[in-house]
Amino acid sequence: MKRFVVFLTVILVFLTWGCSKVETETLNLKDSLERNVADLNNAVNYISTTKGYQMLSASSSALKSEESFNDSISLDLIAGIYDFKPDLCHYHMFFIPYRLFEKTGESEQMVVNMPHKLVFHPMYLYNINPFDSLLENNFTISASDYHCYYSWFNQYDYKLTAGFTLDSEDIGSLDVTSVGNNESGLSYSSEYIFNEGYKISVGFLSGDSTVSSFALTHNDEILIEETMIRVRQDFQNDREKKYILTIGNIDIVKGTGIDSIQVYLDGVLQQNAAAVIDDTTYMGASICHTRNILLTFDDGSTAKLSELIKPAKQALATLVDSLHSMNFATYVVNYIAISIYYHFYY
Repeated sequence: MKRFVVFLTVILVFLTWGCSKVETETLNLKDSLERNVADLNNAVNYISTTKGYQMLSASSSALKSEESFNDSISLDLIAGIYDFKPDLCHYHMFFIPYRLFEKTGESEQMVVNMPHKLVFHPMYLYNINPFDSLLENNFTISASDYHCYYSWFNQYDYKLTAGFTLDSEDIGSLDVTSVGNNESGLSYSSEYIFNEGYKISVGFLSGDSTVSSFALTHNDEILIEETMIRVRQDFQNDREKKYILTIGNIDIVKGTGIDSIQVYLDGVLQQNAAAVIDDTTYMGASICHTRNILLTFDDGSTAKLSELIKPAKQALATLVDSLHSMNFATYVVNYIAISIYYHFYY
C-alpha cells in the first residue's frame, strides 16, 4: 500500500509537470508577455510593502559629506556586539564626533543593535538627538563578512555580507562586493534577498567595455533581467554594443551586428514579432527609466513595455538605483563601522 501511494504521488507529479509544460508551450508571445508582466508587477508590489524595501529606499541625499575615509578596516577590528548608546560627552575630532555605540559582548561578527528610526531615516544617525538614546534598540545588523581596504589613487577593495532583523524578525540580507583601481577600472555586485524567495541584484564592470545589469528573481526564476554593454568611442561618448531584456521566458535582444531587434520566446526566435526601442540615450538606457520598447505581435496589435510594467517601474527603479549606488552600505553600515573603529581603537 505504501509503495502504491508513493507510485501514485510520482505519477501525479509528472502529470502536473506535463500539464504545466504544455500550458507554457501553448501560450503565444502576447499571452506569455501578459502573464510575465503580471508576475513582475505582483512581485514588485509585494516587495514594495516590505521593511527591506523601506530600508533600501531611505534617502541619502542629505548624508553626503566632503569628508573622505582614507584607511582600512577589517571585520576582526570591529567584531563584537554593540548597542546604540550615544556618549555625547566623548568628543573626537573626526567626522563622527561622538561615540554612538557601547560594546556589550563578544562575537566573531559585527552585531549592532539600534533603533529602527536611525535605519529607515539615516539623517538621524548623522545628527544625533540625545533623546534617541532612549529609543528601543529593536533593529539588528549582523555582518558576517566586512572589509573596507582603501589606498590613495582610488584603489579600494570592499566587501559586506549582512543580515537584518526588526523586532527579532528576519527582513532580508545584503551582499556587496566592490573593487576599484586606476588600471582595471571599477567592478561591483550588490544583491538583496527578501523573504518569500525574492532577490534583486545589480552588477557593473568597467574597462574596454562597460557592462551594467540588474535582475529580479523569485526562487531563482527570472522575473526581469536587463544587461547593457557599451564600448567607449572617445573621452566623452560611448556606444551601446548590446542590449538584452528578459521578462520571464521572453528575451529581447539588440546588438550592433543584428539587423533588427530580435524577440525570443522560450529560446525560439519569433520571426513575425517586431520590436522598436524608443530611447537609447545613456541616462535613459534602462527600462527602469526612460527607455521604452514597443512590441508588435502576430495579430498586428502592439504593446509598450513601459506602460505594461508601470505599476512596478518606480519601485523597481528605486531598488536598482539604490543597489547601484550602494546607499545603505555606504551611509549606514560603513558609517557605523567607521564609528566603532575610530572610537574604540583611537
